[in-house]
Amino acid sequence: MEMKIQPADRVSAVQEYYFSRKLKEVAKLNAAGENIISLAIGSPDMPPSPQTINKLCEVAHQSNAHGYQPTMGTPELREAMANFYRKWYHVDLDPNTEIQPLIGSKEGILHVTLAFVNPGERVLVPNPGYPTYTSLSKILGAEIVNYNLREDNGWQPDFDELEKMDLGHVKLMWTNYPNMPTGGNARMETYERLVQFAKAHNIVIVNDNPYSFILNEHPISMLQVPGAKDCCIEFNSMSKSFNMPGWRVGLCASNPTFISWILKIKSNIDSGTFRGIQLAAAEAYNTNTTEWHREYNVETYRRRRNIAEQIMTALGCTFDPSQVGMFLWGKIPEKYQNVEDLTERVLHEAKVFITPGFIFGSNGKRYIRISLCAKDEQIEEALSRIQALKW
Repeated sequence: MEMKIQPADRVSAVQEYYFSRKLKEVAKLNAAGENIISLAIGSPDMPPSPQTINKLCEVAHQSNAHGYQPTMGTPELREAMANFYRKWYHVDLDPNTEIQPLIGSKEGILHVTLAFVNPGERVLVPNPGYPTYTSLSKILGAEIVNYNLREDNGWQPDFDELEKMDLGHVKLMWTNYPNMPTGGNARMETYERLVQFAKAHNIVIVNDNPYSFILNEHPISMLQVPGAKDCCIEFNSMSKSFNMPGWRVGLCASNPTFISWILKIKSNIDSGTFRGIQLAAAEAYNTNTTEWHREYNVETYRRRRNIAEQIMTALGCTFDPSQVGMFLWGKIPEKYQNVEDLTERVLHEAKVFITPGFIFGSNGKRYIRISLCAKDEQIEEALSRIQALKW
């Protein structure tokens, strides 16, 4: 008898992640000898500090370090995260009740949505924005309500437009500053308006803040706004600022009640992170490695950013030179009917993989994104290949 097993309905609600699908194509091209240079993925190619790696190795050699760890995180890591927020953002957090370590921000999106949103309730998602805000919300049965970010408004929310929207049954609003993919920087006036908006409409704001130290002279946190803890949750991550994307260490910070709800969900899903990773992360937060990473990353990314700007110019794209973060976001020339007319030509003729902006939402359909997460010589070679063609 032939079995007729069908997947859950939620599987049809989402597509395979764009990069998962496209990287298969790139792998086939490379296997055929094409030597594609990828300027698409935001995965830092530099290592963590030596102190961080040494601490991981030290703990891994301890015979008692390999058991299950508390889901709420080790005291050392929670204290280090609180110190980090106090030093760099001037925000006081109780390490015992106001911080929850995460296995990366993507996991946090899952846990927060599970903790706050019932199936059928609504979430506000930026357009353009990180695709996972949309995909995980769909998987969990939430209704997506997009709100617009536009270049002429510095990629900040349009609060007049938000106030005119139907906000019934909206439980969460996702924000991401400094913004990915656009590079729009965080603004204290935006954070203040968001806190006011949250309180006026009984909505929880979740600010995803992993890019505040990348080519950004003035890192800030939404939790600096008085009263923000009452209605806001902030994510942060070691992936970008500390060159630790594969280590999967992040955090969320908020009031004790919100943190307890998130922990209740998380404790039923995972069993904590390896102790060596937690103590190494604490070492990175506590020692001078924060300054080391900031200086090292700034110098490296600034050099690469200059080359990326030349690539944008060679492609005829325009961009805001004040944007921050580890990507460069640019608008394509009017002569292209759609963005893939450009990105596919760049891939198949210049042998360079760059990201079309439509994957971040309809407001990104006339934009491309270039990652700075490639070695200088690779970005320079990409520039040479692109400059050799007529655009």
